[in-house]
Amino acid sequence: MQFSVENVGKLERRLTVKFPAERFETQVSARIAEMSRTVRLKGFRPGKVPAYVIQQRFGAQVRGEVLSDLIGSTLREAFEKENLRPVANPAIDTTGKPENGEIAYTATFEVMPEFPEIDVAVLEISRPVAEVTDADIERMVETLRQQRRSFDEVQRASVEGDFVMFEYVAAANDYCFPVEGMERAGSIIGSGTLFKALDSALTDHKAGDEFETEIEFPADFRNDQLAGKTAKVNFKIVKVQEQKLPEVDVEFIKLFGIADGDMDNFRKEVRANLERELKAALMGRLKSQVAEKLAESHKELDVPNLMVQSEARNLAASSVPRGQQPTAHLVDSAASAARMRVIAGLLMGEIARKQQLKLDRTRLAEQLAAIASTYEEPEKVIELYNDDPQLMSGLQNRVMEDQVAEWVADHAKTTVQNLSFDEVMRPVGA
Repeated sequence: MQFSVENVGKLERRLTVKFPAERFETQVSARIAEMSRTVRLKGFRPGKVPAYVIQQRFGAQVRGEVLSDLIGSTLREAFEKENLRPVANPAIDTTGKPENGEIAYTATFEVMPEFPEIDVAVLEISRPVAEVTDADIERMVETLRQQRRSFDEVQRASVEGDFVMFEYVAAANDYCFPVEGMERAGSIIGSGTLFKALDSALTDHKAGDEFETEIEFPADFRNDQLAGKTAKVNFKIVKVQEQKLPEVDVEFIKLFGIADGDMDNFRKEVRANLERELKAALMGRLKSQVAEKLAESHKELDVPNLMVQSEARNLAASSVPRGQQPTAHLVDSAASAARMRVIAGLLMGEIARKQQLKLDRTRLAEQLAAIASTYEEPEKVIELYNDDPQLMSGLQNRVMEDQVAEWVADHAKTTVQNLSFDEVMRPVGA
């Protein structure tokens, strides 16, 4: 076998490979001979199908399969000899026909970059730490009560916490919404579903009230014709309902899988769930910070275009409704952020390789158990992951990234940042 490698870009390579046509024909003949012993065809006894019949019926298929196998094996051999680390499967170009006793093909692909020395000791990392307190548990119990609240209709005037169903028509300059009739809506006063000015307008009114007031609509209001404008709004209150919170009793506790309805066991379960969420959020913050610092310190690193384009498409897709395809402009606008994410991912992978970090199987099992615990039948989720190599590979990659993030934090200039549970769980930048 002969091969040569040509640099056609910073990370793009073109590999030309030639191997003897005799090697190809020998394997084709061997494959046809094997099929003549195993293929069952009508009119022939098992194992007695003549080779020329196999050639006529399956010759093109066999030659294609053998060529594909030979390309695969010779590629692996060339990659190993040249110490090439392709990012993805190469694009293959070949006629598949012998010329001067040889069959040739070209493989075009991108390779992993040459990594510089990664000195994590110069990175400044702020490691967030927090713990679940009794107050956090009480707030979560109250949240669970809120989630299972009911509403009873009342005839009194509305107050904060009430659900108000109302109809309205808004007019600003020459614009009126709706054009005909009135729009119906509903909201819980003070819940943040509506903006404050509207909450205020709906407060202290009872079912049947009709009134007009001026409302200043926020700049980000969903109706562009009203956004940022002051409009005259006519209201009609349809009904007012007050919320009724359930008591935290045995029956309430049983709703959360605590069969005996015991309060102590319920609080332990709430604490365990909060601690699991907190642990994941703390790791997410640390990993995000490590990735950002690594990428920023090596932002000139050449990275494969294929990986950047793939990540840009993923980022763009996450910003549009499910089922819709992102526009080319949206993908292009995500390229810069995608490049930094690719740099971070490659550097974290290189750190794992250089430091010979091994996947922590105990940690993997804990992560899988944590994921499964959020479903009604955890054992089926665990079985699903164990039976799906792609799912398991993704989980293994996340666990290894966690391990790398912790290794970097242990070897960088790391300071501790004490936070509350709410501060950790609040979205970054909120």
